[in-house]
Amino acid sequence: MNELPEFFRTEVYHPLFVHFPIVLLLIATLFKIVSLWSIKVTYSEGGSILLILGVISVWIAVYTGDQADGIVSRQLCDPTVLKEHENLATTTAWIFSMALVLDLLLKYVESFRKKSAYYIVALLMLAGSVTLTLAGHHGAELVYQQAAGVNVPSEDCSEFN
Repeated sequence: MNELPEFFRTEVYHPLFVHFPIVLLLIATLFKIVSLWSIKVTYSEGGSILLILGVISVWIAVYTGDQADGIVSRQLCDPTVLKEHENLATTTAWIFSMALVLDLLLKYVESFRKKSAYYIVALLMLAGSVTLTLAGHHGAELVYQQAAGVNVPSEDCSEFN
């Protein structure tokens, strides 16, 4: 009789953490874009808070993804998708990190407070959102087409009895 693997294994931590930066960074981008045309400071401040939380969580997702890589890469039919996913995720983390640094400079360094700098933050975040979406697409391909990190039950599902 087959047994179910333990749920909390190294390759499962990545999908547990990866959804936080997706939501946080996409909404942060939306807030920062809206703040360019809104007179309310709430959008800019909210976008900054979400950006900070998103950057922290995206680096956690990259770390847990690196941990899972060593386990799932041996089981994939096409590991090039995994490499592309990893490259896009790292690029996403760096782009949003650059946007965060510039956003913090805008907030705390007087000489950086120019309207064009706010647009650069928004453009960086838009670019990061594109790479984030592409990384997510490749991640979905890994899970749904190659069963990366997924327990595939036996044909008779005997491990559930």
